[in-house]
Amino acid sequence: MTEGRVLVVEDEESYRDSLKYLLSREGFDVLLAETGPQGVEAFQRDGADVILLDLMLPGMSGQEVFRAIRERSDVPVIMVTAKDDQVDKIIGLELGADDYVTKPYSGRELVARVRGLLRRQQLAASGIPDEPERLSVGGLTLDPERLSVTRGDEVQSLPPKEFALLHLLAQNAGRVLPRQVIIDRVWGADYFGDTKTLDVHIKRLRGRIEADPSEPLLIQTVRGVGYTFEA
Repeated sequence: MTEGRVLVVEDEESYRDSLKYLLSREGFDVLLAETGPQGVEAFQRDGADVILLDLMLPGMSGQEVFRAIRERSDVPVIMVTAKDDQVDKIIGLELGADDYVTKPYSGRELVARVRGLLRRQQLAASGIPDEPERLSVGGLTLDPERLSVTRGDEVQSLPPKEFALLHLLAQNAGRVLPRQVIIDRVWGADYFGDTKTLDVHIKRLRGRIEADPSEPLLIQTVRGVGYTFEA
């Protein structure tokens, strides 16, 4: 039994070969693709539990590949690039990538990130109770069974991470939650990603639930500490 299937979409042969060796040695079933179109085709044909997706690809950019895959699946995606550019990181996270690494990266850390995403995916799949209780606070109603939030007559379905983040904040309404506590609870204590991930998800949530996201009333920033939900 394998640890899971990883699709590596990478045009550089040296990285592709080293990732296949490293991940196969760790017990993963590894699929390889050299171009963007090949990556989309491989996923459609064989599926994957985690995707390592290079941003700079021939045929289609990594961003285009990501969008094509997201139209069909919420499979966890780790974006990989040689550029140590904050703009690239923010673009990747804004698109909805689950994690981000910059070349050259530590093989050990990369394996830990893949395993962490798989664990969180498994927990998300099995962590909802048979009869989940709704949470009503601050004019919102959160439904863990449907991963939805209702405000007035408007019902929105949220991605799992956004719902988990909103639910954590709402459960602790009035309390200031430090950034690291939030990251540990939502992404897991073994998360190695950029802490900007939290800020990007907060921005998305504000866009969904705040009357004016530029002047949020529900999700408040506590500068230098973290965030709080004001009911």
